[in-house]
Order: sequence, then structure tokens, then C-alpha cells
Amino acid sequence: MKPHILVISQYFYPENFRINDICREWVKWGYDITVVTGIPNYPQGVFYEGYSWIKRRREELEGIHIIRIPLISRGNNSVRLALNYISFVISGLVWKLFTNITADRVFIFEVSPMTQALVGVWFARKRKIPCYIYVQDLWPENVETIAGIHNKIIIRAIDKMTDYIYDNCEKIFATSLSFVKRLEERKSVYKQGASKVVYCPQYAETFYRPVKRRKLKELPDNNRFRIVFTGNIGYAQGLDILPKVAKILKSKMKNCEFIIIGNGRYQNELKKEIETNNVEDMFIKVKEKNPCEIPQFLAACDIAYLSFADNELFKMTIPAKLQSYMACGMPILAVAEGETAQIVEKAKCGVCCRFGDIQGAADAVIRFMEGKEDIESMKHNALDYCKKHFNKEELMKLVEREMEIE
Repeated sequence: MKPHILVISQYFYPENFRINDICREWVKWGYDITVVTGIPNYPQGVFYEGYSWIKRRREELEGIHIIRIPLISRGNNSVRLALNYISFVISGLVWKLFTNITADRVFIFEVSPMTQALVGVWFARKRKIPCYIYVQDLWPENVETIAGIHNKIIIRAIDKMTDYIYDNCEKIFATSLSFVKRLEERKSVYKQGASKVVYCPQYAETFYRPVKRRKLKELPDNNRFRIVFTGNIGYAQGLDILPKVAKILKSKMKNCEFIIIGNGRYQNELKKEIETNNVEDMFIKVKEKNPCEIPQFLAACDIAYLSFADNELFKMTIPAKLQSYMACGMPILAVAEGETAQIVEKAKCGVCCRFGDIQGAADAVIRFMEGKEDIESMKHNALDYCKKHFNKEELMKLVEREMEIE
């Protein structure tokens, strides 16, 4: 009989994170999976329709047992976000004290906040079972960069909490080689002198694949060159440059438009920036879609866009959308540096600009439009690189081996 894995993730279906697919795969492989998560509210900041502190607290999804513990929704300000983080931990502590669930392994899927990992660590210590963590965001670096918190006392406390979590994990999976290097600067990631950190980049779900281009009701049939962005519309994504890029392209009479698909905390400000730059006619906003619909929208566009805000942390980060774009064979315009830029350049699947390079991004779009970039070769290169370096089955097997659950 294969082990029972308890998954701790503050975000889970219907919120769109890769942990959803990981759990589905484990069920297919015969594992018993229970997920402890919150009430879905990401990224809008309000509870999804049909969910509340009393509604749908327990669910079954394709063989996955889901337990939703109470939390305060994210809202749209830093105070609510902090309360969101803290409330999950408090609820998790209460749950841990009274649950009669048994498990063989604990697996923590860590996108911010790192605080959620405490729930998994505490459960594992109480039950005396191995605990593993998949690090998507570095803390305390993420707190300083995203939240803008630089108070030494607060950062020191977060640093100690992070060391406590790492010290109590058997293995630490990291999504980029830069993350591996940074993590290995911490004493808490070593056990008997050996590093516990394992490089494990994210993969793209199997529904991310090239599909035939067809008309979509959300997109007008106007023969414009389309640049598409999908995913969280947050401050970290550095989308503030897009209206300025569009303004340059408009001044040069370029027949193009930007397709923005998703939701997030920055979307209202992005809308204002679009209006300020008088480029409303160059943007189409599409509401958040089910991930399995995204390949259709990518196929209806010419190139895919990703970017980061200007910060050293994002030189170490590989966004999940990179693998999704590549798996769909999309040429990429990346306003990014560090490891993301290295992958795009090594794969020869797109064009890179430095953080915040408005003119460089506009020039790149023009080169794409004028046929000065080999789009067809980029499509093939993206697919080939993705298959070789972000292979789903191989990465899932890696995690299975490291967790000793084969």
C-alpha cells in the first residue's frame, strides 16, 4: 500500500497553482492525498462564490481529500494581507491540535507566505514523520521585496522562523538554480554536513501544448499583431511598463495590441496607467480563465510576454508561466534578467530586455512584427527545451525518489 501524503498549501483548487496538478498525479499513481488549505480567495482578495467560513469546508476532488481551514481573505491592502497570512497559521495550529488524521509524509507547497509551512512542520513533528518543502518564494527576501518591510527586528524574526522550517524538513526542493545557491548559504539546509536542497524546476501541466489557432469571442477579428500576458496581475510582475511600451508603438503607427488575461492586486492601477497613456485601444482585458483554456488564447496570439519588477530577487526567480508558454510553443518577449533570461536565451525561444527597459521592449515588438526575429524557429526551440528540461514525469519521479515513497 502506497503512503498517505498530507499536503499543506494555503492555496489550492479552485485557485490556480501547480500543486493542483501534482496532487492529481499522485492520486493516479496510487497515493492517498489529503490537502490542508484555506478558503479560496487568491488573487481577487475575496472568497470565491460558494465558499465561506462555514460552506464547503471539506471537499473531494478527483480522489483528493480537501480540508479548508478558516482564514481572513487577502483584501486589497497590506493589513488584510498580513491578517490573511497570520489567520492561516492560527487556524492550522488549532487544526493540528485536534485532528485525528494520520499520514506518512508531509509535503509543503510554499508560495508566499512561508508562514504556512509552520502548519506542516508542527504536524510532522507531532506525528514524528518526514516533512518536505517545495520552495517557490524565498523568505525573508520576498518580504523585503514585495511587502517593502525592512525593519531589522521583523526580518530577523522571519529569518529565524525560516531556519526553523528548513531545519525540520528532510528535503528542500527549489525551483531555480539561483534559489539552490541562495538556500545553501543557510546553515539550516544542511544535515550531517550534506545539503538537503534539491533543484526541481516547475513543469507545465499536460494541457499546455500547441493547439490550432481559431477565432475566440473575447478577441476581435482585426488582424492585429498580438502580445499576450497570462496570470497574476501583481506588483511583482512589472506590468507598469506595458502602457508606455504601447504608447511608443502607437506613435510609430504599429498595428498591434496587448491581451491581458487574469486578475490581481495591480489590475486597477494598470487600467489607470493605460488610460493615462491614452492607449486604451491597444489593450484587451480578458477575465481570469481556467488554465486548460489558456493554450487557446496563446494560439490566438503571436508572442507571449513576461516581466518582473526591477529587483535582484527576481533575477533568481523562474516564473511558472515560462514553462507554460514554452510548452505551448510560444515565442517569448521577456523583460527579465538573471535565470529567466538565461533560459530564454539558451533555449533560443525569444527576446530578452533588461528590467524596466521600455524602449528595448518596444523595439523587440517591432522586430517581431517586421519579421526580423525567426518566430517559427523560436516555437520549435521552446518546445524542444521544455521537453528536455521541464519534463513532468521526470520531475515528478525526482520528487518521489527524494521523498522515498516509490
